[in-house]
Amino acid sequence: MGYTGLCGPDTLKDVTGMSKIRFAVIGAGSAAQAYLSTFQSSERAELVAVADTNLEAAVRAADHFGCRVFESHTSLLRAHGFDAAVICTPPSSHAPIALDLLRCGIHVLCEKPFAVDVASARRMLHVAQRFGVKVTMASKFRYVSDVIQAKAFIASGLLGDVLTFENSFTLSAPMAARWHASAATSGGGVVIDKGTHSVDILRYLCGPVTAIAAYEGARVQQLPVEDTAHLVARTSTGVLGSIDLSWSCDQETDSYVRVSGTGGSLTLGWARSKLRYGDAHRWISFGSGYNKTDALRDQLDNFCRSLHGEEELLITSEDALASVTTIAAAYRSLRCDRWIAIDSLTDEHAPRLPELMSGRAAR
Repeated sequence: MGYTGLCGPDTLKDVTGMSKIRFAVIGAGSAAQAYLSTFQSSERAELVAVADTNLEAAVRAADHFGCRVFESHTSLLRAHGFDAAVICTPPSSHAPIALDLLRCGIHVLCEKPFAVDVASARRMLHVAQRFGVKVTMASKFRYVSDVIQAKAFIASGLLGDVLTFENSFTLSAPMAARWHASAATSGGGVVIDKGTHSVDILRYLCGPVTAIAAYEGARVQQLPVEDTAHLVARTSTGVLGSIDLSWSCDQETDSYVRVSGTGGSLTLGWARSKLRYGDAHRWISFGSGYNKTDALRDQLDNFCRSLHGEEELLITSEDALASVTTIAAAYRSLRCDRWIAIDSLTDEHAPRLPELMSGRAAR
């Protein structure tokens, strides 16, 4: 079985109370940088190691914490001395790294996308269950307080019967020199990058996605992957979702989500959120907008508390698998130009996302 970390199934009782869970961060790029300040302020987690194939980047990331540095996750595993890991490497490496960690009894918080194909996602969940450890997908918007409040408003019936969901994640950024532009590394383009957040928020607020259709825009940046796309989705509750994604244009909207029903509407904004319901014609402000640092802190705390047995993971195994499956269905739709039922991709032999991409010529 290999090394079982301090928070393994047989020793979890030894770290209840005030003991901190010892974390390693694997990958020292931009995603990892966002977690560093979270560890600084966490009362439950302690950063003890950073691993990256770029050793200089790992040294820079670890410097403030005075923690150990490794040039690979395999050398990190040989050193032992940690209980959980945050995987912040490019998506194609998520499953191989996670599987190595899970088989050694290490709990895993894996950055989105959870995996680049359905079979790998299923394998990660199976191995975690087999070795008695936890694995979850990191999806920061689930931990934004405004999003959680919006979920409560919708569940209370304040908006009546919810009919539509609109989401926009767009920006203008050159991507040609980044690993995101390589399907073999990233699993796809803007759909898997930004769209993973989109479908997770949609599922959280409006229920499971049952079918999805995806449309690609012009490849302005002449990338081998899509840089602009539009998704349309249906949920099990009858909600129609509309999602705009782009690396090549910025819609410059004040909000990133709008949910509308027979009794009212709400918007989730970058700086503030607002709600209108019933016979009222005015909008009521709520929340404080989007704060990435706070969201990552709450995500890390939820993970730690789940290891202590204090609460359930907010993002479940079902959520992680559904995210990968829905994105895989979106890529199949791009290739086939039709609606794709989500349950058509639930088998373990669903094709990898890069394979889904390869059959579609750039427009």
